[in-house]
Amino acid sequence: MSRIKVTASALAIAAVSATAASARDEIRIVGSSTVFPYTQAVSEQFANNTGAPSPIVESTGTGGGMKIFCGGIGEGHPDITGASRAMTVSEYELCTQNGVTDISEAMIGYDGLSMAISRSNSFDWDVSLGEVFLALGAQVPVNGEWVDNPFKKWSEIDSRLPDVNIVVLGPPPTSGTRDAFVELAMHAGCKELAYVKDGGFDSAWVNENCSRMRTDGPFIEAGENDNLIVQRLESDPNAMGIFGYSFLYENLDKLKGVKLAGVDPEFDTIADGSYPVSRPLFFYVKNAHRGVIPNLQEFIEEYMSDDALEPGGYLTERGLVPLDAESRAALQDSVLNAKSMDAK
Repeated sequence: MSRIKVTASALAIAAVSATAASARDEIRIVGSSTVFPYTQAVSEQFANNTGAPSPIVESTGTGGGMKIFCGGIGEGHPDITGASRAMTVSEYELCTQNGVTDISEAMIGYDGLSMAISRSNSFDWDVSLGEVFLALGAQVPVNGEWVDNPFKKWSEIDSRLPDVNIVVLGPPPTSGTRDAFVELAMHAGCKELAYVKDGGFDSAWVNENCSRMRTDGPFIEAGENDNLIVQRLESDPNAMGIFGYSFLYENLDKLKGVKLAGVDPEFDTIADGSYPVSRPLFFYVKNAHRGVIPNLQEFIEEYMSDDALEPGGYLTERGLVPLDAESRAALQDSVLNAKSMDAK
């Protein structure tokens, strides 16, 4: 595809609004641990192709990245943030309050929120979203009452499951992966339960009562470094982890996916929507830094290239589920031409 440049007038505006940024030579990127490996891959490809300094990429979590990104314009603030969910209204308002008013949004593809376990665990794991909720919810229904979660072993939830302790490592509240898991797995699982279905509880009740992860031991917040979760799963064959599909994909020699509702987390099931816990991935660009931070536009061009994004591209080789051709073309046009996202 052609490499489209932002217009001279857009660069002039950027230079006026972000002259302080010109003192920094390296591109700075923060944000989602799930988007991190894709951005890191683009950074390596960009540096190899151009000889320019490799961007500094930090895994701060989606929420943490948004706070840093929205802090302002200039060399002290990052140029891009990755996100495993869309920017929220409150985050957009924070950006606006701090003068970050011209932002391009890039939805780069899709990811499956994978639950995984060591390959040394011989059980063929297949759990419903309802069972996931019963394992991890802070409060759950027991004998017709909504109570603090008493379940310590998987077999206590269903006798077909192994008689082993529930140990699940997952992301902290600052992570977009945590936000997505709560919405796509916990809320959906809660709604499957007879207590909720028969009780006629609405979505507001579910949001209020089914969003909290338990804090009594079985669920362990493992920080923003998903590689540490992989290491823990290697050392404990009964522990499960929650992370983006790319981390499972890159560690299939050590880990296996846990089926959710009978469906394995795989490239094809995420792409066709049959895997029940999938979500879009994003990055956001501070347009005032284009043309001021050296090589930023060129880095964005590499991220938007067909080599990176198309089926068979180097990002799909790392586990990214790509957009269809029409959506990809629209994405490339929007981001390369620095089109601002609509106000939230």
